[in-house]
Parts: sequence; C-alpha cells; structure tokens
Amino acid sequence: MCEESGMKIATITLKTAPTLYLEADCITPDSFAGKSKDEILALPVYEGRECYKFGDYFEIAGEIGEKPEETKIVVNGDCTKVKYIGAKMSAGEVIVNSSTDMYTGAWMRGGKLTIKGNVDSFSGLGMENGEFIVEGDGMNYIGASYRGDWRGMQGGVLRVKGNVGSDIGTFMNGGTLIVEGNADVHIGTHQEGGTIIVKGDVNRRVGGQMVKGTIYVFGNMNYMMPGFKYNQDVELEVDGYKGTFAEYIGDLGERHSKSKGQVVYGKLYRKK
Repeated sequence: MCEESGMKIATITLKTAPTLYLEADCITPDSFAGKSKDEILALPVYEGRECYKFGDYFEIAGEIGEKPEETKIVVNGDCTKVKYIGAKMSAGEVIVNSSTDMYTGAWMRGGKLTIKGNVDSFSGLGMENGEFIVEGDGMNYIGASYRGDWRGMQGGVLRVKGNVGSDIGTFMNGGTLIVEGNADVHIGTHQEGGTIIVKGDVNRRVGGQMVKGTIYVFGNMNYMMPGFKYNQDVELEVDGYKGTFAEYIGDLGERHSKSKGQVVYGKLYRKK
C-alpha cells in the first residue's frame, strides 16, 4: 500500500502483550527501511533482561520503504508497556493508535511521530529535530534531559494536546515544546534556549535557574519565582493566539552571558 506521498505503509500489531515492559527501539523507519518482513520480525527486543525477537510480540503487514523517509509505520494494539517507540528516528513517520510507555520519541532526529493516546515519562528526551504529537497526556520529564545530563531538548516541535506532569523542558536548549493543557511543577528548569508554551495552568517553580530561552504561560500560575523581574507588557502572537503578555526576565540569580554588550536573560511571558 502506498500513500500519495510515495511512502510505503507497514502495519504492525501487538499480538502478545509483555508481562513486564518491552524495550522496542527498533520501531522506527530507520530500523525497518530496506528490510524484508522476516528480517524485521527477527530484530531484537528486550523484556526485562531477556532478549527476544520482535516477531515474538508483533505481526507485520503491508510494505516497507527502501529508505527511512519512504517508510510509514502504523502501530496497533495496546502499547502501554512498550518503551522507546520512535527513539532516535531520523525520517519517515510513525503513528501509534494507543498510549505508550517511557522514552517514546527519545533523541528523535527527524520525521513525524504521532501518539493517539498518552505517553509516559521521559518522552521526547533530548529531541533534536522532527515533529512529535501526543494527542493525550504526558507524564514527567517531557522534552527534558536524561538524568545527570545537561542536554535536554535541542530542536524540533513537541506538542502535547492534554496535560503534563512535572519537570518538562529541563535543560532545554532549543526547539519548541507546546502543552495545550495544564502542567505541574518545575517548568524549564536550567533552560538554556528554546521555547516552552503552556496554554493551561501551571503549578509553580517556572523557569528556575533559567538563563536563556522563552516560556509562555496562558493560564494561572500559583507562584512566580523570586528570580524573575517584570519588564514590560508586549503584544505577541504565540501558537496562533494574538494578545497582550506581561514580560518578565530571569532567573536573576544565575550568571548570564552578554550579546553586543547587553545581558541576555531568559524571558517568561504571562498572558493578561
């Protein structure tokens, strides 16, 4: 089967649900492209410490492109215990018709990834490029850095249409992270670039230790960090919305670089 775009569509269906959690970083156009169905079914996956074949859990139908950019993967079945779907993908497209477990879209480098349900923590971890859409909710550390690492989201667009948990955008360096619902605590901690947009409410501790980048909050904020200072009101267009925002600069407790003799601050905008 081919789309008008010329992409080949491979449909994989979970036939045997894992008892523990299944690590399946092979569910990417990069891993599928140029392989036969038998070769794909022989790819390694891990449940706990044990290595199994992809075909022990999934069945496959359709066609596979010769290159990642020519390959689209549609994933059916309940993947709430399947980790690493779309991790490190560089091109092509993956659509998952359920929720997924941790590390979905981690270190993504290109292409398009759509999750029709929710994603667990650390999804979009260290994302470098591409488009990642979550139609449900996200847990904690969305678009953040790996524990102990200082490289969070680098580029691309990650959109969560529902709510998210805590610590999103930690050590973010680039790209755009959009949350259409609410977010919990610690938004953009240690942020060094990029843009975070929260269209709902946020709890508290937004932009702590932030040195560069931009955060927009459309809804209520329970507590403003003391390291932010009101600067001015500005008219902006943000993700299709035009209106007035109060601009704050910070985190003033951090060291900030200079550009053309001017100190560079992170900017936090609150919709008025």
